Amino acid sequence: SVFQVSFLFQRCPNNTEPKNLTGISEFHLMDLSGDPNLQPVLFGLFLSVYLVTVLGNLLIILIISTDSHLHTPMYFFLSNLSFSDICFISTTVPKMIEDIWSQSTVISYVGCLMQMSLFLIFICLDDMILTVMAYDRFLAICHPLRYHSIMNHHLCGFFIVVSFLFSLLISQLHNLIALHFTYFKDAEIANFFCDPSQLLNLVCSDTITKNVVMYFVGAISGFLPLSGIFYSYYKIVSSILRIPSSEGKYKAFSTCGSHLSVVCLFYGTAIGVYFATAVSNSSRNSAVASLMYTVFTPMLNPFIYSLRNKDIKCALKRLQSTTT
Repeated sequence: SVFQVSFLFQRCPNNTEPKNLTGISEFHLMDLSGDPNLQPVLFGLFLSVYLVTVLGNLLIILIISTDSHLHTPMYFFLSNLSFSDICFISTTVPKMIEDIWSQSTVISYVGCLMQMSLFLIFICLDDMILTVMAYDRFLAICHPLRYHSIMNHHLCGFFIVVSFLFSLLISQLHNLIALHFTYFKDAEIANFFCDPSQLLNLVCSDTITKNVVMYFVGAISGFLPLSGIFYSYYKIVSSILRIPSSEGKYKAFSTCGSHLSVVCLFYGTAIGVYFATAVSNSSRNSAVASLMYTVFTPMLNPFIYSLRNKDIKCALKRLQSTTT
């Protein structure tokens, strides 16, 4: 198989002892808890979180698709964000639940590459959609008279297609680079899923190559979208400050409050994981920290939009009245 990792007594550059890794075709993920008594608790916890996330985001999609009042660009992007969150959490949590149930942390090399690929696709897609939503709010607040003529259905669809293709390109680029490396230091991945950065850390290659890959992918998929979000909100805040009445300022800012909360949650947890990994020497602590943005962030998004958004609340009431 082209994905088979097989090598005999290969020596890594910085290792003094060679490892017999003949015929390796699988990796071992980290077990979140070595205590058998905690396994049923973790199984019930993550199964509940997964079901709440899927059902919550499906409810957001159902409300937006069935209520004509919400057929606007902002809610079109929100429904796509909910769909991306469902796919995002589905790349990691079902495998983790299966591992807890079977008490096995083995994942095949092909399965690891597939999980890593899907993880990159949907985390980049989340990133891109959040950026597009920031641009949408920028047009709505800074250019309200031209908003509907600019942000039409064709442009909205174009943004989603380009976001997906860009995410797919980043994912496949990372996969091609990962397939280029043949030798690995170990078969133990220090996380509960095939984290791209953890997989690169296992590569028997020079540090410069790995750092170039990590910084390049991080800059393209993280720094550029975040810069776009910062620029959009810089313009938004500047426009809001020029509004004379405090009521007008509140009304303008309330239209992007939910999006700003999701952006802070998404990037805040991701940055927190980065610093937790850099400061802590414990791989288990880093894996637990990564649960925040891979598991709990997709679960909290529908609650943020439903609790802070009057349009979603009204649409939910109308949906309840039609079903009863």
